[in-house]
Amino acid sequence: MGRIDRFEDLEVWKISRELCQLLEHLFQTTELGNNYALHNQMERSSGSIMDNIAEGFGRGGNKEFHNFLSFSKGSCTELKSQFYRSFDKKLITDEDCMKALEMTEHCNNKIGAFMYYLRNTIIRGQKFNNREKE
Repeated sequence: MGRIDRFEDLEVWKISRELCQLLEHLFQTTELGNNYALHNQMERSSGSIMDNIAEGFGRGGNKEFHNFLSFSKGSCTELKSQFYRSFDKKLITDEDCMKALEMTEHCNNKIGAFMYYLRNTIIRGQKFNNREKE
């Protein structure tokens, strides 16, 4: 991977943005948009995925970036649970739910792979490994 100077160029951020766009589409085209409590929770979860990637990128080193990516993974899992709740409440179709779950899992996996990559390379400051001083 070459040098990346902007969080907008990170593949994981782009994927998380696509996930937010899918969610916005579901808000506009399904009953999910009418359930304001779940809508707000899902909006916060999906935004947290994107925002933590961006904020982590802006921090001083790989270790701190890794921590923010961990928060993004947690938000992916939270959003996945919320998609199940949406389906159970019959706010989205089975097809929409499966597509959303697949995209959420894809995002989660990409973040995990990027976290692994960060432990073995220098992107933001010092290398993240067991020899790094805390």
